[in-house]
Amino acid sequence: MRQPVPGGIKEKVLSGRRLSRSDAIRLFETEDILSLGKLAALVAGEKNGKKAYFIRNRHINPTNLCVNRCRFCAFSRSGGQDGAFELTTEEIMQKLKVRLSKERLSEVHIVGGLHPDRPFEYYLEMVSSIKKRYPGLHIKAFTAVEVDYMSRISGLGLAETLSRLKESGVGSMPGGGAEIFDPEIRNRLCPEKISGERWLKVMETAHRAGIRTNATMLYGHIEDYRHRVDHLIKLRNLQDRTGGFQAFIPLAYHPRNTAIKGKYTSGIDDLKMIAVSRLVLDNFDHIKAYWIMLGEKISQLALTFGADDIDGTIIEEKITHSAGALTGEAMTAEQLAHMIKKAGKIPVERDSFYKRVR
Repeated sequence: MRQPVPGGIKEKVLSGRRLSRSDAIRLFETEDILSLGKLAALVAGEKNGKKAYFIRNRHINPTNLCVNRCRFCAFSRSGGQDGAFELTTEEIMQKLKVRLSKERLSEVHIVGGLHPDRPFEYYLEMVSSIKKRYPGLHIKAFTAVEVDYMSRISGLGLAETLSRLKESGVGSMPGGGAEIFDPEIRNRLCPEKISGERWLKVMETAHRAGIRTNATMLYGHIEDYRHRVDHLIKLRNLQDRTGGFQAFIPLAYHPRNTAIKGKYTSGIDDLKMIAVSRLVLDNFDHIKAYWIMLGEKISQLALTFGADDIDGTIIEEKITHSAGALTGEAMTAEQLAHMIKKAGKIPVERDSFYKRVR
């Protein structure tokens, strides 16, 4: 027997009441995917109308050398290992120069491994050099895991570390490194990584420092619905306190070249994840369908299941492709706009703070 979307949950959503933990689990368990999507689309429409956002951005990974060995990660390497790399600041500048001469980039997205030898000053110099040479380019840089690592290697507290990064030119932070907050699952996925509680602490400190961030969840590996809901509730609670999150990005697990293997997520699970996130995270303005992980067609569908953003031009994505991404590494702004239009939405090119660019 198919499990419908419970009527009591529909009534809660339509009356603007907050969903509970048990409500969220029941939504994940429903087989009535179309009614779930319709409900999430209604909430998304109330927040953003028919608008769907994209940005002209470029990803840069300064290095894949990393002191951690997360079991779901196919990106990290040790020094001297096949495929290991570390970019100099000037090499990063050249990558930006090539793209800035071709596209009107709004943002550079910088994340990488926890390099075993580079000091905190390297990151400050890298960011300040980018800002000096390209003052109009927004720098979205460093996950909570990277910031915590910088705090440890520099001997500075979190607040001081974030203050120095902000002064150097960091304008916002991505949401990576959240994975799954549940301690048991997290210890099986990434025992060396900071705890979920520490991730939340770094983000709260960033918000208090005036740095807006995103938030993520890695799903589809060894977790179950309870762990996903626990993760969403903890994000919602922090957003209640700070209001510093801009968007939530569910990240679909990719299994190739990882220690835990497994399978790719299904399209149904991807759409459920988008829809339930939209309904539970009532205090988030934006839910992102990250086309690199979901693929173009599921990302289009996600725009009718509660998502209102598909990310951007990306350019040279490496982390997901190391784990077997089935998409390309880039799309043009024109392709993104076309994709959004075909989903029946109005494409809006945005900046890093969701202000309309054109």
